[in-house]
Amino acid sequence: VQLQASGGGLVQAGDSLRLSCAASGGTFNIRAVGWFRQAPGKEREFVAAIRWTGEGTVYTDSVKGRFTISKDNARTTVILQMNSLKPEDAAVYYCGAATGVALAAHFYARETLYDYWGQGTQVTVSS
Repeated sequence: VQLQASGGGLVQAGDSLRLSCAASGGTFNIRAVGWFRQAPGKEREFVAAIRWTGEGTVYTDSVKGRFTISKDNARTTVILQMNSLKPEDAAVYYCGAATGVALAAHFYARETLYDYWGQGTQVTVSS
């Protein structure tokens, strides 16, 4: 499985960005795609995840109501729509693909479930 993350950029606080994670090669193995982020000097943290069927999502508390994760089934692409961005959202955003089956979507918040990773895309938010 190959993942290509894109859509990052420099925005002002309150603006929006749309990140994309395009999957290819063996996508039939994917069970969920998640977005994680890593700010300088911090560990990588979970942001949002969605089951590959497009049903079942989970978000970290700090982005609930501002970020929306969705799947474009026709293009095997997962979208992270980020609205009302804050300076604390600035980080390198990575998408990962999990091939294991989880009983509930919230399990996909666990980084250890992810087998494949994209290269990351930088999100910078100025105040």
